[in-house]
Amino acid sequence: MIAGRPARVVAIGECMVELTHRTDRTLALGFAGDTFNTAVYLARSTLAEEASVDYVTAVGDDWYSDALVAAVAAEGIGTKLVERIPGHTPGLYLVRTDGSGERSFTYHRSDSPARRLFDVEWPERVDQAIADSDLVYLSAITLQILSPTARERLWATLAAARARGARVAFDSNYRPTGWPDRAAARAAVRRTLKLADVYLPTLGDEQALFDDHDGKACAARLAAMGIAEIVIKTGPDGCLVVTGDQLSTMPAKRDVDVVDTTAAGDSFNAGYLAARLQGAPPREAAVAGHTLAALVVGRPGAIMPAQVLPRRPGAEPVKPAHRRVAAGRDLPDSSMRDTARQTTGPEPTAAHTARRSARSAAGEGGAV
Repeated sequence: MIAGRPARVVAIGECMVELTHRTDRTLALGFAGDTFNTAVYLARSTLAEEASVDYVTAVGDDWYSDALVAAVAAEGIGTKLVERIPGHTPGLYLVRTDGSGERSFTYHRSDSPARRLFDVEWPERVDQAIADSDLVYLSAITLQILSPTARERLWATLAAARARGARVAFDSNYRPTGWPDRAAARAAVRRTLKLADVYLPTLGDEQALFDDHDGKACAARLAAMGIAEIVIKTGPDGCLVVTGDQLSTMPAKRDVDVVDTTAAGDSFNAGYLAARLQGAPPREAAVAGHTLAALVVGRPGAIMPAQVLPRRPGAEPVKPAHRRVAAGRDLPDSSMRDTARQTTGPEPTAAHTARRSARSAAGEGGAV
């Protein structure tokens, strides 16, 4: 909450069709993507009176696009910044996990509509909505799918948001196969870090990009750039929290039965940012991030079932109608727009405990 009103949070990126192997020949259908995963868990970890969450992306006009937008709305995430590109279908990826829960991905997204984000036909109203937000979240995968011209427009929009008082949170989330070369990725990440207030990288990504010897070397390099708030995720070891000249090591949750590490970092980021919005200091926010990530890695797929971590009160699963868009960039039928129908029934204990611990750590007010 900011100045007595809900904080306006905007996440930018690509949500894709997710096909997760349950067996060699059986796949489960879902919708996911790094910044979308964070938006989902941030919405589930906050109340509507604490924060509104909107997602900026582009989809097509097929059944899968309709279902994707319905899935966004079902999480209590705003869809008014989701653009429609007629004649296109969402990107798709397949996930396999090994015996230790480590995952591998196969992508089909070369002509994804999200690649048209911030292009010459992109509506200025979306840029304005981003500039009017309180917290903007993106990753290097967001940068990766954009053309050089579109990146420049995104950076200008982030600068406008910061000039109006917004904070920018960024995760490098480096995936080499999506970049022409490492130098291009490094340049884009460095440019974005000049606009970042909160940086939430994974140590392995930073080492792959910048050859940091270890976590302390990474922390020193990033601190020298003047980033106000840095949290370096170090996998099962936990994370390093850097604020000012202070470096703290925050251990991860122990005795976690890891099933699937998909969205581990994304959910940590969500738990961290949610706690910061609720007023928790960085170290306590890191604990909230670890708590949420421990829940997520214990189940297959990027998005946990609502029975484990409930959606926001007022958010409800919506069955999409099959509808083709003849022209223009309109939203789905009214049955798929975000509605305010109250759900009933008690929250599961694990989810209730996670939310309660984050809020008790946070106290009143907002810090992000």
